[in-house]
Amino acid sequence: MKISGFTIIRNAIINDYPIVEAIKSVLPLVDEMVVLVGDSEDATEDLIRSIGDPKIRIHHSIWDLSLRTGGRVLAVETNKSFQLISPDSTWAFYIQADEAVHEKYYDAIKKACIQYKDDLRVDGLLFKYLHFYGTYDYVGDSRKWYLNEVRIIRNKSSISSYRDAQGFRIGNEKIAVKRIDASIYHYGWVKNPQLMKDKQKNVGQFWFDDGSLQQYVKEVEFFDYSGFDSLCKFSGTHPKVMAERIALKNWEVQVDLSKKRLSAKDRLLYKFEKLTGIRPFEFRNYKII
Repeated sequence: MKISGFTIIRNAIINDYPIVEAIKSVLPLVDEMVVLVGDSEDATEDLIRSIGDPKIRIHHSIWDLSLRTGGRVLAVETNKSFQLISPDSTWAFYIQADEAVHEKYYDAIKKACIQYKDDLRVDGLLFKYLHFYGTYDYVGDSRKWYLNEVRIIRNKSSISSYRDAQGFRIGNEKIAVKRIDASIYHYGWVKNPQLMKDKQKNVGQFWFDDGSLQQYVKEVEFFDYSGFDSLCKFSGTHPKVMAERIALKNWEVQVDLSKKRLSAKDRLLYKFEKLTGIRPFEFRNYKII
């Protein structure tokens, strides 16, 4: 059995992506790591090369910004990266530039890959998610944050990235997946407030046209983290690869965890989920078998 890793990245330094940490977190699990570097305005490629691991294979791409609406360009680039993995790989591990895998899940991930490698009904493996917000101490726990998503897919040409590269499909059909006991740690909403605002301006272009983007990103100096709907305190540990980045954190975000900015309907659904562990009417980008 062979596992390939793959990812895409563009302007990693400008947008302060933890791409080095993302890649390092999956390297122990993969036999190769395909990194598709977009046409960047900074030293993104040098940053990737600085990891210095022979498993890493760097390729280059020019992003088609005419596909920006709805994040479509992200799916296009993800598909390009997926197509570059070795044809003899059984599985492909997709990691985004602001995600990481905790080393405590390595054994469970390896076990699942072995367990389902010959079960051709299984197109992918479904991970749980932790979405950090503001700092490394808080996790979003409302319905706006997806609970699960597919990050390992079978090396199958019919599978492709869907919409803005959150998940995968076969044509318009949801892929068949198995749950595994492992989580992805998502750090996309953890940055210095100034860097967060800059990232919004830079990355927002992949979802909005110029007029909509101006409306989306208001001309304020810092990102306001007080607009959350519901957060909870994180009491676990972070992946070891994140240790240096966490130690360098130079900002504080004060939040009142008792505040829940939820509609009456969402408040009821939130309470139901906390009591039962079930999220009614959840959008799923996959079908569990």
